[in-house]
Amino acid sequence: MAEPKKKPTRATRQTSRIRKVIINPIKDLADTGRLSGILLLVATAISLIWANMETGDSYIAFWHKELHIGPLEKSIEHWVNDGLMVVFFFFVGLEIKREVLGGELASVQKALLPTLAALGGVMAPAIIYFSLNRTGAPSHGWAIPTATDIAFSLGIMSLLGDRVPFSLKVFLTALAVIDDLIAVLIIAIFYTSNIQTDMLLYAGGVLVVLCLLNYFKVESTIWYLIPGAILWYFVLKSGIHATIAGVLLAITIPLHKIGKLEHVLHEPVNYLIMPVFALANTAIILPGDISGLLLSNLSFGVILGLVVGKPLGIVGMSWLAVKVKLASLPKGLNWKHITGLGFTAGIGFTMSIFIASLSFKDLDLQNSAKIAIMAGTALSAIIGLIWLSQIGKRTA
Repeated sequence: MAEPKKKPTRATRQTSRIRKVIINPIKDLADTGRLSGILLLVATAISLIWANMETGDSYIAFWHKELHIGPLEKSIEHWVNDGLMVVFFFFVGLEIKREVLGGELASVQKALLPTLAALGGVMAPAIIYFSLNRTGAPSHGWAIPTATDIAFSLGIMSLLGDRVPFSLKVFLTALAVIDDLIAVLIIAIFYTSNIQTDMLLYAGGVLVVLCLLNYFKVESTIWYLIPGAILWYFVLKSGIHATIAGVLLAITIPLHKIGKLEHVLHEPVNYLIMPVFALANTAIILPGDISGLLLSNLSFGVILGLVVGKPLGIVGMSWLAVKVKLASLPKGLNWKHITGLGFTAGIGFTMSIFIASLSFKDLDLQNSAKIAIMAGTALSAIIGLIWLSQIGKRTA
């Protein structure tokens, strides 16, 4: 005789309700890649609101508070940008190496179109920005609208589900990886302060050690991470931005270890480091009339660079490459898809804000650039979503 089913207790029902209402939706968002973008938006909103409340001064002062760690003394904001973001750039470096050695960029034929598209998507925004800001301090921000936020842009595209061809997501991933590589090179070349030659030589020595570890097939990851921390210190002291150390370290990691490391770092990077970065870098006190921040050549340069320059450069360079038969469009895609991808690539956010913090010492210029980045990113996301959703409906 079957035993009667036990009636669920109140605690069991409560747990089930929490799982159904909170945990399962969060898991679904994480599985589709949308959660990281949502967290960035939430963190940005919290930071902007808090900074403009009565307690805003203490909130901003927190990020500027000096913190001693070992022989180094930096503000908490700088520890986020020079320390935590090294992990983000390490993650980016792993993605770049994986795609170049075994992914969508592993052959010249595969890599040519996204590479040319990425170059166009960097040059056109830079030209638009520089045409409006040719002189003075604002001219230093020419690279701000050249970046694409890979996690955010893919998260936005994933909102459309099956209405976006999988090959378009693959193409965007390849393009964004190359875009990240270009951004790393721009930071290393154009946003480097006075070089300390001795520290640079020490960093080079550590990098040689890391390459030797790879050459002799040292398996344990810890043997790469310890010298990696030393590399970060020497790069930081050399005058080159410390985040470059993360990319250099990633290059030396054995290829077969990259998948596991990416899996381990995915959640900390997307769900902790990037939201904390957004909190630290969007703590902006808004003036009563925000139009003063947006109605400037600097802001116009950033917004137009992201919203107009990105699709113009990506579509234009892709069309030219196909026209002269250097490359061909991926199977199942047409020029309307590439245009929608171009708008989506205008989501600069994380990398653009990071470059803005390097471009200007003046806080007003930084704030103006960051507000413009948020406006340009929002417009790009909305236009990209509407454009691609309309194409998806027609295709269906």
